[in-house]
Amino acid sequence: MSAAPSLAAVLIVRDEARCIVRCLESLRPWVDRMVVLDTGSADATPDLARDCGAEVHHLAWPGDFSAARNHALDLARADWNLVLDADEWIASGGETLRPWIAGPPRLGRVAVHSAFDAAGDTQEDVSWITRLLPRGARFEGRVHEQVVSPLPREKLALHLGHDGYRDAQMAAKRGRNRPLLLAELAERPEDPYLLYQLGKDAEGRDAWAEAADLHARAFARTTPGDAWFHGLLIRRLHALGQAGDLAAALDLAGEWLEAMPDSPDLFFVTGNLLLDRAMADPAQAVERWLPLALSLWERCLEIGERPDLEGSVRGRGSHLAQHNLDVVRGQLALLGGTAGE
Repeated sequence: MSAAPSLAAVLIVRDEARCIVRCLESLRPWVDRMVVLDTGSADATPDLARDCGAEVHHLAWPGDFSAARNHALDLARADWNLVLDADEWIASGGETLRPWIAGPPRLGRVAVHSAFDAAGDTQEDVSWITRLLPRGARFEGRVHEQVVSPLPREKLALHLGHDGYRDAQMAAKRGRNRPLLLAELAERPEDPYLLYQLGKDAEGRDAWAEAADLHARAFARTTPGDAWFHGLLIRRLHALGQAGDLAAALDLAGEWLEAMPDSPDLFFVTGNLLLDRAMADPAQAVERWLPLALSLWERCLEIGERPDLEGSVRGRGSHLAQHNLDVVRGQLALLGGTAGE
């Protein structure tokens, strides 16, 4: 009888004392080994990792996330590797790992639930990211690195929490990735994924016109079959609206509403754009723009949540759409309007 395949958790870290224990404690019940590659921590990260039972190795930061991740994979020497960041943790589904790795070689995509701060509230989006790798799979790219492999990619029911996009954490990271992205783009100037990531970086700086331009360039080189297409479309619409180009945003939304009838995010963001249009054109707000916005938010509730869609934000198929409906209907009632009735 052959031995069961080995499974290692593999992390690269630096100054993660805030969260490393949470991450490793969530991993420990489900893996054979935890391999932590520290790239220059000045805090207690290495000691905390050792106390949790991890093997801790050290590497001077090479200026390349793929180089660091691939070095950590070499150190792990496992049949399968579960790759996490220290600001992530297993929220649910750890019990699915062993049955999954008993199957044939393939790449596992897991759901990463990223919390972020918006409009005074904590929201969450979901990304399906390749994180469970058989021996031999490798990363490519200085930053926002991707797994390069001919193996098929399949989703598994493993859900990770992630709080690295909260404002407090982003403040410490701001500006870190941009030089790496620009260096990578200089070598691959037409790469849509790099353009998309640069667009997200511009969003983080509130450079909305720049973000809209980068997302447009990425969109022109992306197809609906690409894993990030849905998230890119939604972000492009939002960036256009924030940049003040409502006409272009609404034209783009109109092109895709029929083609993507089951995306609560698309209907939600388009409804918000129509609300902005109503504020800019009050003469037609009650008769034209607000009824359209209300109908789109109602459609969000009909669709419900779609966490399987890349970049979907929790609540756009439920409480966030309902909130918008309640607020606008309440304002219309005060004004004596009848939109949506």
